[in-house]
Amino acid sequence: MKLKKKIKKIEAKMMKDKAKLAKLRQRLKPELVKDYPLHLASGKSVLLSDLFGTKKELILIHNMGSSCPYCTMWADGFNGLIHHLEDRAAFVIETPEAPKTVSAFQKKRGWKFQMVSSQGSSFRKDMGYFDKEDGYCPGVSTFVKKGGKIYRFSDSIFGPGDNFCAVWDLFDLLPGGSSKWEAKFKY
Repeated sequence: MKLKKKIKKIEAKMMKDKAKLAKLRQRLKPELVKDYPLHLASGKSVLLSDLFGTKKELILIHNMGSSCPYCTMWADGFNGLIHHLEDRAAFVIETPEAPKTVSAFQKKRGWKFQMVSSQGSSFRKDMGYFDKEDGYCPGVSTFVKKGGKIYRFSDSIFGPGDNFCAVWDLFDLLPGGSSKWEAKFKY
């Protein structure tokens, strides 16, 4: 019984820390970004500003592409949440792959959200999700549009155990935790 109380205490602290983190993020000063050129999965050229549609806020996922089973798992999860996400903000997944690859993978997975390619643009590098040493990494950036300008409001990296994929916490409730599992393309 002592161990269960300790677990509940840690869970309560984590919830409080998460609320503190959210409040700190709200205090960040938005950074002005340029209107980057990108490509829809169809190959059509668009600007970052076009991705907002009728919304003033945009959630943009930096996905590593069709070779990453973890990025695929995150995207599968977002697919189930797309109606909720798009009720609040525009939602787009960005990948460094060519539009044809993006389109084919999106169709294969049955994803309903909009996807864009940042191939040929400095967007991903400028946002901090690519460097020569580590290569591509996954994450999320949120943007707001004000007075015809685009600002990045916040961002966060993705990785095993993050807050952006429900499987980690659920698997940690099982014997051996989430470390006994690897994402796959097919099960």
